[in-house]
Amino acid sequence: KRLRDILAANLRTARTEKGWTQEDLAAHARLSARYIGAIERRQVAPSVDVLERLAKALSKPPAGLLS
Repeated sequence: KRLRDILAANLRTARTEKGWTQEDLAAHARLSARYIGAIERRQVAPSVDVLERLAKALSKPPAGLLS
């Protein structure tokens, strides 16, 4: 699997485990819901800075979203 695919799956799993919508995650990570959706649909690959913001919002280590 490509790293983008792994990130998309792990991001969606972590988000839904918290009971969050894409809009909820976007608010916590200070990103747009449209961008969260694009990551989950594997349309974009986030920067390291964005990955860090997503991980912090989800209370996960950044590497945990990639493994």
